[in-house]
Amino acid sequence: MRVPNWRKNYLSYLEISLIVLLAAVPLFVTFPYRVNIFLSWEGAYRISEGELPFRDFGTPLGGMYWVIPAFFFKIFGPQMITLVKAQVFINILSGLAFRSILKSLGVQPGIRAVSVLVYVLSFSFFNFWPWYNHTVIVYEFLALACLLRAIRTENRKAMFAWMAGAGLFTVCSFLTKQDAGGMCLGLGLLLLGYNALNTKKWIPLFTYIISFVVILLLFIGPFLSQGFGYWFNHGQAPHTARISFGEIIAEFLGSSQWIKFYLFLILVLVFIKGLPALLKQRNEVLFLLLAVGVIGEAAIFQVTSYTPPDNNIFFHSFAIAYILHLLSGLTSIDFNRPRLVLVTSIGVLLWWSNVYWKYIQRVTDRAFPVSKEVVSSTGENVVNRKTYILGPVDSTEIPVNNWVFSSLPVFKNIYMPKETVDGINRIMSLDVIKNKKDLSVLNMSELTPLAAAIPYQYEKGTDMPLWYHLGVGMFNKQAEMFEKKISDKQYDLVLFEYLPRLNNFYPFRVRDTLMNHYNKIDSFEAPRRGDTRGTIEVYQRR
Repeated sequence: MRVPNWRKNYLSYLEISLIVLLAAVPLFVTFPYRVNIFLSWEGAYRISEGELPFRDFGTPLGGMYWVIPAFFFKIFGPQMITLVKAQVFINILSGLAFRSILKSLGVQPGIRAVSVLVYVLSFSFFNFWPWYNHTVIVYEFLALACLLRAIRTENRKAMFAWMAGAGLFTVCSFLTKQDAGGMCLGLGLLLLGYNALNTKKWIPLFTYIISFVVILLLFIGPFLSQGFGYWFNHGQAPHTARISFGEIIAEFLGSSQWIKFYLFLILVLVFIKGLPALLKQRNEVLFLLLAVGVIGEAAIFQVTSYTPPDNNIFFHSFAIAYILHLLSGLTSIDFNRPRLVLVTSIGVLLWWSNVYWKYIQRVTDRAFPVSKEVVSSTGENVVNRKTYILGPVDSTEIPVNNWVFSSLPVFKNIYMPKETVDGINRIMSLDVIKNKKDLSVLNMSELTPLAAAIPYQYEKGTDMPLWYHLGVGMFNKQAEMFEKKISDKQYDLVLFEYLPRLNNFYPFRVRDTLMNHYNKIDSFEAPRRGDTRGTIEVYQRR
């Protein structure tokens, strides 16, 4: 009896459905204001308005971080929620790239399906917003997917096309963030170097190197005379290098439990399989180099890109895929059996339940608020998990389930503390906003979408920073420039976010100058929680 195609390919349908459906979940929910998302919005908005990094604004990042969000801004408009739509697209590309990598390596469909589930849960699903530490990895996986397709194909023209794609996405990765982008290039060279030694075919390796160099020069050539070398972080002054081999070793040996656990399992399984036998199989060596390379990259990335602390969790899916692949070669287990795929998937859902439960809990907390009463209706003292510590320490913090929505279109479907929304409304009602044309505004706050809501034009120039974190996104040279502009009272309105717990996230020295030359007319809660809470201050000329 003939087996229908859909039954033979059901795992492929399942993988693609998982990638697309889980990526699309954010399209149907609302969100609290995301801390630091101002950077994603402003870069995307400015590029969508025709501005270019290094020519119109300085940034320690590469402009490729904002290209996809900027494209979505052109289609859907500059609302903050458009960033979520862009991330849906990025997550779909990310999942398809991972799936393509496993297909090129000949991973069994059952193992591939389970690994895709691990990937979307551990790396994609909770990334609702574009962020450079995520986007740089997605570009890397797209590069690796193209590279492995190039190795696999027998068609010479197809090889050149796929290798050009690998070079392009490697450049995109490097011009998003140089640490992961550099490791992407290194991993690509490692895989192609081994492939060349094994097959005696050197053309793919040379094609990749030439593609990367040519495309990189095409991208950065126009900006080399416009401050690229100053802004793009090479670790040189005034930048501070983030690579410390001592820190990498200390973090690896002192923590990194999952990384070391996976390396332990791989070491044991490779020993059982027999290293000499494995080394005779090109595909097996490529998979080993890729899995260990990605795990090694994660060990470095957690030090060079330390915020947020889960930046490097992309290694889980590669490690699981390779470990299951090794097990399939050492046992008679058929990982393609539907029941085994189902049971393994249930185990993965249980393992990564923390990823989706916190979003379900956000809804349940709004519908069924947890009681935190310390005295019961009968007058008895109540001691439980929620009340055994009296607090919270900061009793002024507003729980997220009590945040509210703004009426401004640019903040559609984004909720914030009521005090923040009220403060935004007071800004919008200022006479200088309602009556003055060609408004000059310095917005050193995370409410960057006000540029579209007010609206006002950004200052442009090779010396103007996009990002105001002193020592990271701008330096003393730029601080002095702003202090002079403030002393000369060049701005009609200045917004400054005062975050006393963060090290010059917005430069304290600029705030001191503001207080000497401008009138503070208002202040209100910034849309933040926890230890990094602060206030947004509104200044006008005296």
